Amino acid sequence: MFDVNKIRKDFPMFNEYAFGKNGKKTVYLDNAATTFKPYSVIEACDKYYKEESVNAHRGDYDLAYKVDTKVDEVREKIAKFINAKKIEVVFTSGCSMSMNLIAFGYGFKFLKSDDEILLTEAEHASNVLPWFKVSELTGAKIRYIPLTKEGKLTPENLKKVMNEHVKVVSVAQVTNVLGFKNDIKELSKIAHEYGALLVCDAAQSAPHMKIDVKDLDCDFLCASAHKMCGPTGIGLLYGKYELLKKVDPFMTGGGDNARFDMCGNVAYLEPPAKFEAGTMNLAGIYGFGAAIDYLNSIGMDNIERYEAELHDYAISKLKTIKDLIIYNETADSGIITLNYKGVFAQDEASYLNSKGICVRSGEHCAKLLKDVLKTPATVRVSLYFYNTKEDIDALYEALKNGGNFLDAYFN
Repeated sequence: MFDVNKIRKDFPMFNEYAFGKNGKKTVYLDNAATTFKPYSVIEACDKYYKEESVNAHRGDYDLAYKVDTKVDEVREKIAKFINAKKIEVVFTSGCSMSMNLIAFGYGFKFLKSDDEILLTEAEHASNVLPWFKVSELTGAKIRYIPLTKEGKLTPENLKKVMNEHVKVVSVAQVTNVLGFKNDIKELSKIAHEYGALLVCDAAQSAPHMKIDVKDLDCDFLCASAHKMCGPTGIGLLYGKYELLKKVDPFMTGGGDNARFDMCGNVAYLEPPAKFEAGTMNLAGIYGFGAAIDYLNSIGMDNIERYEAELHDYAISKLKTIKDLIIYNETADSGIITLNYKGVFAQDEASYLNSKGICVRSGEHCAKLLKDVLKTPATVRVSLYFYNTKEDIDALYEALKNGGNFLDAYFN
């Protein structure tokens, strides 16, 4: 049975560090930015530093072999987690690096001036700026798939803009501001009918729902461990193996090549090794493996089900507050984006902070979305499986009086 109070005991941030300044209990609702880490993840990172702190793929001794074996084991865990082959999983520093690797290693190599790249206005900067740079370097055109009035990406709208010039469709499975779940399987099918690739940003989906890359049939997918109860500075890139073989390494150096000579001839290793130059974040890999184990122990279906329950509870309460604007009431994830009428988003977030409630305000790295939402900034509440209805009650009580408080304070 899903016992959130028992789960919270697994996290030091709910135990040793549960209280903020002035003794106020911290209510953490910024999980789309990063998540708390359980003891098991922290201990796994410590194990590397305390017991096995040597390099991988460098040493002919027992400790080095242990690290090599751990890296291999974690890669296998991640592959199973997303239903991929082990050789299709590349360790990166996170989604930003993964997207840059795809954009430059594939896009810069293959795209031409008459090609098109399709994005949406709801995408995170990590899935926009690398493609902007590819467009600048190759002349390929950036175009946008229209969103519905609610801000959803639908297969029907993708079909409207697909043509023989489209070579890449790059979209989030769950958008980081509006929180809608996109039908990646159907979007992939449409893209492939025109010979285009489907790139999936799973930063906001992999922590919250089961991922099956074979079923989705996406060509590339990325995720960041720190949004999945794992360490910062480590993430994954999945790519279909035949595509990975075509992609150029984004970074080169030690460990990614078989040989090179004075004439500049280089023979790179096969994927995934050819993308993992230099010393990797080994402690992060240890922690990433522990995070996968932890999520599996809870069950991704259980996480998704519980978060849906929390989301519905939150919406049912928040929509009763007069002058509270909810931009994504019908979203099917744990992301709720709102504003208080007449109150600047950062001011509202600062007020909530005074009540011990942690939320994010601003553009949330989705800077094209302001034209869709018709506002320069919003407050984002983002839930995870360790949040409770009591957390939502605290948010509700604070927001219920937030507008009046801020009117008096700032006028």
